[in-house]
Amino acid sequence: MPQVINFFARIGLSLQIVKTALAATVSWVVATTVLGSEYPFFAPLASILTVQVTVADSVEKATQRIIGIIGGVAVSLLIGHWLSISTLSIFLVIIIGMGISRALRMNPQIVSQVAVSSLLVLAFGLQEDGYAVERIVETVVGSVVAVLINALIVPQNAIPEVENSMLALGEQGTRTLQFLARQLRQTEKGQLVGRQETDALIAATEQSIKSLQLAEQSLKYNPFLTRKRTRLSRLAIGVKRLEHITTQIRGIRRGIADLNSGRIFESELQDTLALQQAMEATAVCISLFSQTMVGPPEKHRPALSASIREAEERQNHCLGTLRSIRTDRTIRDVGSILTDLNRILAEAAR
Repeated sequence: MPQVINFFARIGLSLQIVKTALAATVSWVVATTVLGSEYPFFAPLASILTVQVTVADSVEKATQRIIGIIGGVAVSLLIGHWLSISTLSIFLVIIIGMGISRALRMNPQIVSQVAVSSLLVLAFGLQEDGYAVERIVETVVGSVVAVLINALIVPQNAIPEVENSMLALGEQGTRTLQFLARQLRQTEKGQLVGRQETDALIAATEQSIKSLQLAEQSLKYNPFLTRKRTRLSRLAIGVKRLEHITTQIRGIRRGIADLNSGRIFESELQDTLALQQAMEATAVCISLFSQTMVGPPEKHRPALSASIREAEERQNHCLGTLRSIRTDRTIRDVGSILTDLNRILAEAAR
């Protein structure tokens, strides 16, 4: 099935387009055969506008459209009771309908729908009994059909995107911390040390969060993907911890930048090998952590646990170098780097 979907997507027929066409067709059939509507345009129109990427988005669009058409019908019937269709009545139904919707803080989609619905009902529905009610029913039918088709036919599963983004984020975190470890004596760069690499890590973190949010939307209101919610909950924990790790790496970058700007590594901490090894050992744990959260835990957990133990040993050894430092500022800055490294291990070990 994925191969078929990818084939049609390459020629411009995405799954959402196919769902939209099918929903419009089914809505027309239901409106003509079940409701007996002679011109059931509102049903397929509602389906076309309701089908979205996720079921949650479709439910939201359906709600907006139904509220909008009810509001439009109410305004047009009120104005039409006193005025026949004319330039004045058209102006009044649109400005009153949109004005009330805006005053009630309604969604912009609802505001537009109120205007469209009130105009159509004013133009075609005042001469025919039951026209307004039929349009509301057709809209409900079209919206419900669209939501059902979106949920039943290959519902979107964005979990693989979350997994891929987490793995990419873990690798990016490892590379960034390893890069910073190699920048301990780059005094010529000053405050610019590792800024570009850290910005790339922040962007990867934001992308991972967006992927998680999309996955949560794809499972919302979709009973056919219930079993995947447990999996997504685990991935959400992983994304949150990786976000915390990104925060710690940013703190490490600032600490290294301050030390480089003050030329501390040249004057007070010339031997940086222990700190570099602690950073590199800690960096390895980040990618292993993301692999453990995404893949089978029993496959990656042993390697992660071993790496955490090694990183702890390296960090503890690095603490001994603080005894040779004589200024409080340097002790504070190096200590803050070690603290952030320890917090990274805490996130990976939980």
